[in-house]
Amino acid sequence: MSRLIRLHGNFLNGIFFSFNINQSFFSLTSLRALVLLVLFPFVYSTPAEALPSYARQTGMSCTACHYSFPELTAFGRQFKLNGYTMTNMKTIEVKDGSARATRLNLLSTLPLSAMVMASFTNIEKNVPSKQNNSVAFPQQLSMFFSGQVTPHIGTFIQVTYDGYSFGMDNSDIRYTNQSHIGSKSLTYGLTLNNNPAVQDVWNTSPAWRFPSASSNAAITPAKSTIMENLGMQVAGLGAYSMFNNLLFTELSVYRSAQQGAANPADSTSYMTIRGVAPYWRLALQHDWSGNYFELGTFGMTSDNFIRGISGDRDKFTDIGLDFQYEKNFRIGSFTFHTSFINESETRDTSSTGNLAYNFNSFKVDGNFYFKNRLGATIGYFNTGGTEDLAVGSHTNKPNSDGFIFQVEFLPWYNTKFLVQYVLYNKFDGSKWNYDGMGRNAINNNTLYVLAWLNF
Repeated sequence: MSRLIRLHGNFLNGIFFSFNINQSFFSLTSLRALVLLVLFPFVYSTPAEALPSYARQTGMSCTACHYSFPELTAFGRQFKLNGYTMTNMKTIEVKDGSARATRLNLLSTLPLSAMVMASFTNIEKNVPSKQNNSVAFPQQLSMFFSGQVTPHIGTFIQVTYDGYSFGMDNSDIRYTNQSHIGSKSLTYGLTLNNNPAVQDVWNTSPAWRFPSASSNAAITPAKSTIMENLGMQVAGLGAYSMFNNLLFTELSVYRSAQQGAANPADSTSYMTIRGVAPYWRLALQHDWSGNYFELGTFGMTSDNFIRGISGDRDKFTDIGLDFQYEKNFRIGSFTFHTSFINESETRDTSSTGNLAYNFNSFKVDGNFYFKNRLGATIGYFNTGGTEDLAVGSHTNKPNSDGFIFQVEFLPWYNTKFLVQYVLYNKFDGSKWNYDGMGRNAINNNTLYVLAWLNF
């Protein structure tokens, strides 16, 4: 029988899936839990922009930190690694009686800024019972408290209205300091955040990779990795270091902190983490003669209760590899990003026993940003894995692939207009009739037009 399942949580409100699954195989309760495993491959929460609060704090243009927001330059990566604390703004400073220690160094103005996104979406073929050519105004409306708190503590805190509800969006609070090991520099710090990899400084990890903005109205493949879907549903604390501006290491642990759900978790909760979920990051980088590269790995393991805080569980291990390259030219800049994530999953339920799944996600994109503020990007994505009834398609396979074409124009450095087209070759296991009701992959091709303003 057909089940209409609504996903709950701040970043999931208003998203619906319909599954044709034999009720004797899965109960409705199991379906509601398992659907959390097959979310969007593109995270719709908006990543960090070229925030005017940082520009006001540093006295620098947005282009100091970004090629085209939110993609970071080498300086932008250093600014983030050092905890968003660099400032040229007048501060209120208080020292102790001996004048040897600073007890207060406070920005004279609150580091506040705002963002609004408005968009238009056209889907190649109308979705039954849904209006096409949709307009979102706002697609997102956000307020930010982002900047120095003390000389060693800085913030990126975002609160967003997404058209359905208010919630705490991607956020990262950092403590950072510098030292030396012999003659080599060492930057080290702590991060408190609510999305695995949101603290990352490269545009290859799930929180930051292309596309940085996507349509909430688009039809997207059913399954993606657990790492891509924990944003705003967890809280994590980690330690990181950058040695000699060459080797980056990080280890963080996450615990469920679901928005729009019971806290502490109880019998009504879904996909609550059992214990903690560790996240790791290792990367090498090098900058020379207008060239830059990064090569790294990242991943996490997560053991989740499917429902409540005991009983059936779902265990994930995600391991990712990534590469980033940048080249500056007289007329502009070229950037290249690619990442691959392999996910191993063991779903252990009382009705089915242990079921093992394997899922892969590959993404690559190349961008050229001209100094006249025009930019163009071509991206390719490919997902695939073992058959999974929770996908809910005709084949129950999570295999999808396609291209993303995007052009953008920044008339001012804090304002972006973009046109994006998503083209599907395969969708949820098939090129043709993937849902068993005559819908083809190309029917989900999407035209997306966005106005993105930061002030």
